Amino acid sequence: MIYILTGDIRSGKTTALFHWIEGREDVEGLLCPDDKTGKRCFLKVKSKQEFKLEIESGNDIEMDKIVVIGPFQFLKSAFEKANDYLISISNKSSSKFIIIDELGKLELKNKGLHDAASKLTSNKTFNTKHLILVVRSSHLNKIIEHYKLSEYTLIRKEELNAIGKKI
Repeated sequence: MIYILTGDIRSGKTTALFHWIEGREDVEGLLCPDDKTGKRCFLKVKSKQEFKLEIESGNDIEMDKIVVIGPFQFLKSAFEKANDYLISISNKSSSKFIIIDELGKLELKNKGLHDAASKLTSNKTFNTKHLILVVRSSHLNKIIEHYKLSEYTLIRKEELNAIGKKI
């Protein structure tokens, strides 16, 4: 089953997931919260290991090593690491849920977390596992079309606790 957690920008989707995973052993994947400096990072759900995603504007990193989206600069290497991680856990994880936070403008351009999203959304093992995709409301229809999703359930952050109880 594929669940799409949707809501407006900065509406608390990641925070709700962070609270939802507390004390659960059946969830893996990546969240994309703000770190202590207010910059986006990736957080591995199971190990709680963070790795840098967003960097300061004007940083001395070469332009071919970053992805710019609006006012934000993200490390290409972080997306590569995130995609590799998500694909690897989809194959070997015994967890019931895998989270991808979040799909948006970059993924619609086949960048960002596209490789993992493409593989996981077409993966037939989600009969036994459940994929939770985080998508802003403004990108929802385009993401559904882009990944050719036909079987999914839309949820809001207030409905997260119910999905763990259904299964």
